Amino acid sequence: MREMKLKALAKINLGLDVIRKREDGYHEVRMVMQTVQIYDQIRLNMTDASGIKVTTNLYYLPDNEDNLVYKSAKLLMDEFGIRKGLLIDLKKYIPVAAGLAGGSSDAAAVLVGLNRMFHLGLSIEDLMKRGVDIGADVPFCIMRGTALAEGIGERLTPLPPFPRCYVLIAKPGVHVSTKFIYSNLCVDELTNHPDIDGQINAIRRADLKKAAALMGNVLETVTVPAFPVIGEIKREMMNFGALNAIMSGSGPTVFGLFDDRLKAQDAYEKLRQGSIAKQVYLTSVFNNGGSTNER
Repeated sequence: MREMKLKALAKINLGLDVIRKREDGYHEVRMVMQTVQIYDQIRLNMTDASGIKVTTNLYYLPDNEDNLVYKSAKLLMDEFGIRKGLLIDLKKYIPVAAGLAGGSSDAAAVLVGLNRMFHLGLSIEDLMKRGVDIGADVPFCIMRGTALAEGIGERLTPLPPFPRCYVLIAKPGVHVSTKFIYSNLCVDELTNHPDIDGQINAIRRADLKKAAALMGNVLETVTVPAFPVIGEIKREMMNFGALNAIMSGSGPTVFGLFDDRLKAQDAYEKLRQGSIAKQVYLTSVFNNGGSTNER
């Protein structure tokens, strides 16, 4: 197989709690992760010329080892001594630097794709172990679906499929530095923590309203005061009928869950027509349906 097309799906954090700051400087987290159906498109082409070449539809993205798709391809090609060349064409549609794991999902898709293209025989678990060397979110983006993430996000426990619903995603026109957020997070001063276990139980019961009601993200204690527009988008989504709305990851993207298609569509149109969000998407959750290999 000399050519392969892949979809790299985004993720949201239905719940994000920070337990403590570790001695190595990383933060211990407990998160409920969920794949959603907005995606980047990746085309892999095997070439006879050696080396890795990356092309993208966004001029400001790096085309060298600073791009995670390059890094993930190099990881497998070096390990398995692959002499063929590789062209990676990346079409970005997931908002960049948005808390949606777009870069991690791109890297995950390349790992999965190269495993098939070069018949490496690696299992999903094998790929996940390698993915953590690229980024903490990469193992989840390989696994996909619904999961509890612990440690720095690399320890994953699969959960039952999240109940079907509509997901409204809105990114404001601000840049949020993950380093800034975690550097200014006062873990010892947090008084309200999301009920991660309660949310997991609601997911197990397929109780959408309860699972939505228990959504929370402790990083908002830093981002909302620093970037009030995040709070504005949350309030707008709730006013438009969302079951709940929170920030995903370290932001600045906000998502809301809806159980009514017409309300979700109306909210989507109103946010698109407004000025507080620069990128708006209406999508749904993605569940594996028993196949973690589906790409």
